[in-house]
Order: sequence, then structure tokens, then C-alpha cells
Amino acid sequence: MTHVEDELHSQPECWARVAADAPGHAEALPAPGERVALVGCGTSYFMARAAAGLRERAGQGETDAFPASEFPRGRAYDRVVALTRSGTTTEVLDLLGALRGRTRTTAVTADPDTPAMTAADDLVVLDFADEKSVVQTRFATTALTLLRAHLGLHPEAAVADARAALEAPLPEGLVDSAQFTFLGRGWTVGLAHEAALKMREAALAWSEAYPAMEYRHGPISITTRSTVTWMFGEAPDGLAAQVRETGATWVAGGLDPLAELVRAQRLAVAVAAARGLDPDRPRHLTRSVILDANDR
Repeated sequence: MTHVEDELHSQPECWARVAADAPGHAEALPAPGERVALVGCGTSYFMARAAAGLRERAGQGETDAFPASEFPRGRAYDRVVALTRSGTTTEVLDLLGALRGRTRTTAVTADPDTPAMTAADDLVVLDFADEKSVVQTRFATTALTLLRAHLGLHPEAAVADARAALEAPLPEGLVDSAQFTFLGRGWTVGLAHEAALKMREAALAWSEAYPAMEYRHGPISITTRSTVTWMFGEAPDGLAAQVRETGATWVAGGLDPLAELVRAQRLAVAVAAARGLDPDRPRHLTRSVILDANDR
């Protein structure tokens, strides 16, 4: 079993643990009414997008999400939360340094023995969800589960759904498909983008992601019989029928959307195996992006 397979199969236990631990991290996480920005890079940015959508939907306060490199530094926030598995990513550390003394910051990380420990004002360490794999799975979903639980939005069914996502066979024929499109609505748009990223990272697959209604405004034109179109959450009325008319395979997300992401992670690993790829050694990627002054 690859590292990424081992780590993605441990997610139900990680989610249960972090949901139980969430009250103990309350002081480090956004309070109701605070104006908040969540930042990250790659997978962590997509988790930040999902968390921001959940927080605004819950009425807890204005919440934005940005790639750490694109944060609008002239904009005022009560707190900035940085998701950073390694705690060493250049863009995140640069931003935390720039915000020190003027905006309260929190780093959610897997490793406290990194620069993030002193770069942020507050720290949440999810060391039990750390990973050997370059391709993120359990840290990202565990961090999002922490934020869901902090908002009171972690459903009891999520852990059971994650176990179901790991045990049930993948829909027949998906592994041989040529193109993968993931759709979301609201907070699940971030999950759709993360699913597409997993397909690219692990399997070098042609994958895309869109808000579900935006998909109908153009991108559906490239959908063919070799396409899988996978919905995270409830689909807009009529969209499934329109996708099936193209000949594509429609996958309706019947589980908790975060558990659907686990299914998509499994698909990425399965496609990689079918193509003779090692998902623990994704092309051109490293566990953390660290740039020196000559790279910037």
C-alpha cells in the first residue's frame, strides 16, 4: 500500500478525533462576528474556500479565502487563519510575517517544530494527521473537519459516510475515463476543485472543476462519452439529465460532501495505478514549496 492510500484510509479516525478535540481549540479559531480571511496554498487553499463558505452560510461573520500569495494586504481583518501542513511554505510564512503586530493570525499545521510555530499568534497542531505523502489527503480533510466542528456544522454522519466511501466499490468504468469534471455549490465548490487537483497530482489526469451552474455556461461543451461528471452535494434541477444527454457518466454525490472527496481521492489512486504511476511520487511536486530569494 502506498503512503497516500494508507493516509486516505485513516481519515474517519482522524475526523472523529479532531471533532472531539475541537472545543479545546476554540480560543485559537475565529469567534462569531469576527471578519476573517482563510489562506493556504494548493490543497490548503481549497479547504480554506470550503471553510469560508461554511462560515458565511452559518451567519458567523464575513469570511474570505485567498491563496496565500494573493492575499490583499491592504484589507483589514480581525483574524487570518493559515492552513499549512508543513508549516514551511514560503508564501504562508511571508504573509504571517507581514501581518504580525497588526492582524491576529492562527496557523493550523501538522508539525509544531517548524517556522509556523513562531510566525503565527495562535497555533493549532494536528500532528496525528500529518502525512508522509506529497499528495495531501487526511491533513486537509481533518483541518476542514476541525473548522466544521468549530462552527457546529460537523454532522454525525460524516465519519460513517467516510467509512462507506472507503469500503464501497467505485462506480464501474470510472478508472478508464479520459476526462474528469467535478462540480460543487456553495462551500462544496472548494471540494470540487480539490478533487480535480487530486486527479492531476496523483494520476496526471485531465480534470477540471466548476460551480455547478457555471458548468452549464460553456464548459459542458467539452463533455463527451469519455467524461465523468461528479457532483458534490445536491445538483441543480435538470443538470444530471443534461450531462447524461452528452453521453458522459454522471456521478451523484449521495454521501456527506467531505466523504465524497474521500471517494474522489480513491479514484485518483486507482487511475494512477491503472496508468502505471506511483501516487507517492507525483511529477514535479514536493511536500512543501520553499523558495529562496533567487526563485522569487
